[in-house]
Amino acid sequence: MTKHELPQGMVRAAGGTGVNEGYMPGWANDFETEALPDALPQGMNSPQKCNYGLYGEQLSGTAFTANPPERTWTYRIRPSVKHSARYTKIDLPYWKSAPNVDPDVTSLGQYRWDPVPPSEDALTWLTGMRTMTTAGDVNTQVGMAAHIYLVNTSMQDEYFYSADSELLVVPQEGRLRFATELGIIDVEPKEIAILPRGLVYRVEVLEGPCRGFVCENYGQKFELPGRGPIGANCLANPRDFKAPVAAFEDREVPSTLTIKWCGQFHETKIPQSPLDVVAWHGNYAPYKYDLRNYCPVGAILFDHPDPSIFTVLTAPSGVPGTANIDFVLFRERWLVAEDTFRPPWYHKNIMSELMGNIYGQYDAKPHGFVPGGMSLHNMMLPHGPDRDAFEKASNANLGPDKLENTMSFMFETRFPQHLTAFAGKEAPLQDNYIDCWDSLEKKFDGKPGKK
Repeated sequence: MTKHELPQGMVRAAGGTGVNEGYMPGWANDFETEALPDALPQGMNSPQKCNYGLYGEQLSGTAFTANPPERTWTYRIRPSVKHSARYTKIDLPYWKSAPNVDPDVTSLGQYRWDPVPPSEDALTWLTGMRTMTTAGDVNTQVGMAAHIYLVNTSMQDEYFYSADSELLVVPQEGRLRFATELGIIDVEPKEIAILPRGLVYRVEVLEGPCRGFVCENYGQKFELPGRGPIGANCLANPRDFKAPVAAFEDREVPSTLTIKWCGQFHETKIPQSPLDVVAWHGNYAPYKYDLRNYCPVGAILFDHPDPSIFTVLTAPSGVPGTANIDFVLFRERWLVAEDTFRPPWYHKNIMSELMGNIYGQYDAKPHGFVPGGMSLHNMMLPHGPDRDAFEKASNANLGPDKLENTMSFMFETRFPQHLTAFAGKEAPLQDNYIDCWDSLEKKFDGKPGKK
């Protein structure tokens, strides 16, 4: 399937922007889109009879009284109750949810992994998910899980939704298509996708094998961070987030719908495709975002800012200023600070930091942190540059220097992240990672002055 070819039998609305066919721009906009003319009611949400014999149905992503409420009205061929039958519990052994504290795995430590290699087995979005860490509690809707996905096979008449979480998808290799109830989203490396809680979709391989990272957010939805004195510009601009135009399938074919609910997986058999939303309007929708549009800001005189300055999206917690999750991006940028140690300094803090490398070299770890790899520095554990990075930064000629060919990210959470058995025993853990600090030298000699 090519990038612009639609799945057989799928009808998509005309529209989008001139340079983004099939997508509508804007974060948290109130969108409206229809795949057939006059399918979308005007001036009201729930007419006595909808055009085309459609059913009106609301999908709510927040409590009814939340301010602002996040909800979308859909107009579909069948109501969702017709896409639900008796449920059978199934096992997806590599997809874990918090709390998941394995007594045989030690999560206390500084960890780093090589890329998880592709599998020769046929793996779909469901069977190819590999949980690395979990944090918080899925049942009380706080915390997160971090996953690697290995996908080489498209879902065939198979569909999925998570009642537990929204998913932030960060591709690293290959291209994926998310055919969702609300439209089609294609993603590739250097892009991300955000899939809301409760949204039904099918995942297809456009170019594989595919590998990437997933942040599963149990808590409040991701939102754009407050910019404070930065003001209205830079960081991630709302216009660069793209929601899909309406697309639907009217296919009578035996299908399977899998649901993730309270950390368990259940499936139900239905006689048709559930992707039957002909029109919709609202502000609860999936998005894609091109990370190359992220405009970083930083120090232009001295000192290295906190990594929070690079936040793309944040999921708030009940504590103001302390995130359930921050999604932080380290991309190409200029370093110009004077008389300054420019890489991230040595630190330990209350947040747990899981990093992934999309491509290139990360400046604080010039060796070992490779594209497709991950690292974990848990809460209140010290970390920072290795010896090579420290010596280079301490002795560099501090002219303007551009970091090029680099894109890494961080899933940062206020909760400790617990390793899964897969992360501790099966994934390619770098056992010698902790040794990267062994060669740091004592430089103190009791004399004042810089050396």
